[in-house]
Amino acid sequence: MPNAAFEYTRELIARPSTTPDDAGCQDWLAAKLAPLGFTIEKVVSRDVTNLWARRGSEAPVVCFAGHTDVVPTGPLEKWSYDPFIPTLSDDFLYGRGAADMKGSIAAFLAAVEDFLAAHPEHKGSIAWLITSDEEGPAVDGTVKVVERLAARRELLDYCIVGEPTCAEEFGDTIKNGRRGSLHGKLRVKGVQGHIAYPQLAKNPIHLAAPAIAELAATEWDQGNEYFPPTTWQISNMHSGTGATNVIPGHADIVFNFRFSTASTVEGLQARVHAILDKHGLDYELEWELGAKPFLTPRGRLVEALSDAIQDTVGLTPSLSTTGGTSDGRFIADISREVVEFGPINKTIHKIDECVGVDELVNLAAIYRRTLERLLLNV
Repeated sequence: MPNAAFEYTRELIARPSTTPDDAGCQDWLAAKLAPLGFTIEKVVSRDVTNLWARRGSEAPVVCFAGHTDVVPTGPLEKWSYDPFIPTLSDDFLYGRGAADMKGSIAAFLAAVEDFLAAHPEHKGSIAWLITSDEEGPAVDGTVKVVERLAARRELLDYCIVGEPTCAEEFGDTIKNGRRGSLHGKLRVKGVQGHIAYPQLAKNPIHLAAPAIAELAATEWDQGNEYFPPTTWQISNMHSGTGATNVIPGHADIVFNFRFSTASTVEGLQARVHAILDKHGLDYELEWELGAKPFLTPRGRLVEALSDAIQDTVGLTPSLSTTGGTSDGRFIADISREVVEFGPINKTIHKIDECVGVDELVNLAAIYRRTLERLLLNV
């Protein structure tokens, strides 16, 4: 039978909280948490709403983190059901944000309610960090709360981010880290000229080609126990005036590193510059760090969550660091251990996003059992 996690997911889906609009989700959540003894703190940055809530003042601090914002729906006519009218069909709950990640927030709440009903005098503290700016630029969301907490030296011991992590079967994957993302905007300079007189021009595409080949063939690192090797990929390349008889004056190349903890930002930058200089290029290169990598090795949090998954659904989850970035990259600055765990991710950001009702029930049970392992045996 549907339980509190199911009902709470319905409540949240019904609020059309497309980034950065929270649409009242956090007010609804705060109204649920305050009677449970949580101190509520609203952190607003420009048009982004964030929620920090905490119950208790002692260590260890266990934090549930997530986002109320969702991606745009896309063409409404392609949905089987209105994306903001939660609809139950064949044991799946449909709606934008069902899996990413209103279902996890609902399960957090159901788990906390059950835990506190059974253990009102628990040791340690429980906290919440919720934003409406995860699916967007992510500059006014979790990072702002982290900065505030760091300024007052309020640190976390364990954090579970409710990202949808499972690949094929619910319970099969915990994310215990994420790769970093480093962008580069490269302009290789040449000399524009008539294509019939190449001796009077310098073709930047021809000049850049050997360096591009070397960059593409370079082994940046071999990864490690938790991360695959670092990769370098071109995402955009543009040159020329559009005319067929003009040698271009420059070539613009946008590239990205997805890098592991086996490499550093400074090391990758230095190696790129060395290759470009080796090929004698006249160039400009701008760097932008999109995300630092973070990693939580096997330890108390991974073990507690893995045991809870095993007890609930009978699976031993694998550890993974694949996929894009998450707000865990910010939280890792103030938390000793950070992991991500949530529903199956097959429908996230898609038309007809959905989550299994049994996933919600089991997810709440897993979060509750994890709390018990972290706070009852301190």
